[in-house]
Amino acid sequence: MTGPDDDNRAMKLRASFARQSLMATFGAELTAIRPGECEIAAPILPIARQQHDVGHAGLTFALGDTAAGYAALSLMPDEAEVMTAEMKINLLAPAAGDRLIAIGKVAKAGRRLTVVTAEVFAETGASRRLIAILQGTMVPVGAG
Repeated sequence: MTGPDDDNRAMKLRASFARQSLMATFGAELTAIRPGECEIAAPILPIARQQHDVGHAGLTFALGDTAAGYAALSLMPDEAEVMTAEMKINLLAPAAGDRLIAIGKVAKAGRRLTVVTAEVFAETGASRRLIAILQGTMVPVGAG
């Protein structure tokens, strides 16, 4: 984001993200914010692994949903917050790697509903592999 309004919006999103205890538990970081797009990265910690020693689908979903939500929030009025109305996930491959990267994007922003997508990648070193695709709907809360 660039410019004073974009800087204020980025600060708002970062402050909101900092209040997410689940993201803190997962060690997630908000790594990029652009209008209509957000990127979140998190290590695959022992607390978020399933029985096959790869990242749990719950971690994948939480990161994708959150990245998509903040992408939507980046285009909403200053006084708004955002909540997920519905979200679908296609798991394409196991979450095997060192960390997950979720990139959320706005497909269509409306006054009441914002359609979003997210792609989640497993990363090991310089290698990234697409492991999940999400699509859903976000709604503003707290805005007029």
